[in-house]
This record gives sequence, structure tokens and C-alpha cells, in this order.
Amino acid sequence: MLTISSEDVDRSLTFAGLVETLREAFRAGAVQPVRHHHAIERPTGAASTLLLMPAWTDFFMPEASGDGYIGVKVVTVSPDNNALGKPAVMGVYLLLDGKTGEPRALIDGQRLTQWRTAAASALAADYLARKDASKLLVVGAGALAPFLARAHSAVRPIREIRIWNRTRANAEKVASELSGDGMPVTVVDDLDASLGWADIVSCATITTSPIVRGSLLGPGTHVDLVGAFTPTMRESDDDTIKRARVYVDTRAGATKEAGDIVQPLATGVLMPEAIVADLHELARNEKKGRKSETEITLFKSVGAALEDLAAAVSVFDNTR
Repeated sequence: MLTISSEDVDRSLTFAGLVETLREAFRAGAVQPVRHHHAIERPTGAASTLLLMPAWTDFFMPEASGDGYIGVKVVTVSPDNNALGKPAVMGVYLLLDGKTGEPRALIDGQRLTQWRTAAASALAADYLARKDASKLLVVGAGALAPFLARAHSAVRPIREIRIWNRTRANAEKVASELSGDGMPVTVVDDLDASLGWADIVSCATITTSPIVRGSLLGPGTHVDLVGAFTPTMRESDDDTIKRARVYVDTRAGATKEAGDIVQPLATGVLMPEAIVADLHELARNEKKGRKSETEITLFKSVGAALEDLAAAVSVFDNTR
């Protein structure tokens, strides 16, 4: 069994390549039960969350067996980690032979999650963002922020990047990292003004109070919502939902777990039939993406085990 580090993951993937891998994976499909979601209560501080994400398929055919793969990701989300200088999201990915169940690889789950999450957002943006979208606003400065900036830049001609975070110092760290790669990035303090400026708004936070205000979005904006992974969390307000054509990564996951979808459904702001498509339908050309240059589109991602499996197989194939 291979042990694959975060550095190995970085060396084995590109965003352009992973976007296409995910496109093919959503087109082919896989068995992916809705993830197990468990709250780990603590005597003090915020509760942690344990997520178990299994998937299996015979689509990604290994040369050795031809019988596909089984995979499971074990993830913890601990909000209080930020105060300790540690990432909120930790995890590992176990890749197994599809026929024998033999362990093939143990992969750094945190890095795999960062790559596949950002690539899924970029895949959605390839269908939903304007072709000429050049101004990207990244909301939130966690570990995922630089990955989102790089992923969106792989599918659209991004020329300006702004980063906003409640704690400016954290945004400055992300900006410094991206600037070191030659990316055109600045830190901003006025979120509302930048919402109206952006062609793409990519939001990855764990807020429970909406910070993306739909009334401020300009025509043609694409909103990419990556955080708020429980029904009680929410990044966008009702105006955003009302103004946008709404898409999700998977209907089963988003309508059960994503506060940006669950809460508007509960209040009638969003009707189930108003969710235009998920990534399966977009990848299979069963439903259409953006229809005009002026409409606002919204993509809500809660994460799909299919994405992890596809990314893990790609890493494994490129590492062994």
C-alpha cells in the first residue's frame, strides 16, 4: 500500500487535468451514499464534525485488476482549530481494490479535499460563469482559498483577484502566497463593494449568517458557494437565491446538508424544481448551464464522494 503525502498530491495533479477528470467522473457516475455526518460534542468550545464519505465504481479501471476501486474519506471539521493555528479540516483517504478490498493507497485527505473541491467549483464555473469572466472575489481566507483562486484561473481568464476575510491578516497571508505565484491579487476590506465588482464570487466560510448579499451582485455574476456544509450554516441571503439560477453538485447532498439550499427550500424562497441541474446533468448535457451574459448563476457545493474517488484514483495512477 502506498502512503501518499500532500506534496505527492501536489506533484501529481493540475487543475486543468483534474477538472476534466471530474467531468468524466460525473458523466460516468458512481455509487456514492450520502455522507455520514456526526457531531462530536465537547465540554467547552465548538463541536467538531466527523464526516465519512464512501464511494465505489468500476469506471476507473486499474491496469492491475480491471475491477475498479472502493474509497472512503474520513474527515473532521474542528472550528476551534483556527485559534491553534491549525486547519479546521483534517482527513485521510483510503483507496481499496474494487474486487479484493486490498488497500492500495492512504492519501493525505486534507490536500485531496482542497484539490477536488476547488476543481469541482471550476468545473461548475466552466458551465456557469461567463466566458470572459476576469474578476474573481474570494470570500474567506482558509486553507481552501488559494486553491479556489488557482482552479477558477484554470478555466476562466482571471486578471484580477480580490480576497476578503473577517480577519485581514489571514487574507494577507493568502494574497502573499498567490502573489508569489505571479497572480494579480489584492486584499480588500469592503466586501459589499467587491460583490458588485466581481464576475465570479467564490465563497468558502463556515458562517451561519449570510454574507453574500444578492442585491449587490452585478448582472452576469457567477456565485460559487463552497462553505456552509450543514443546514444551520449559510453564506448567501434570500435575495441571492431569488435572483440566481441555482445549480448544485448533487441534489441528494445539497438538499439535505447545504444551508444555502435547505433553508430557502424550507421557507419557500426556493422550490425544488427551481434547482436547474446538478453536475451529473451538466456533464451529461442533460441540462444547460448559463443561458445569457446578464443572468446570475449560483453553484452550491457540499462535496461528493465521487469527486474524492476520482481525484484519489488520478493521484494513485500518477504516483505509483
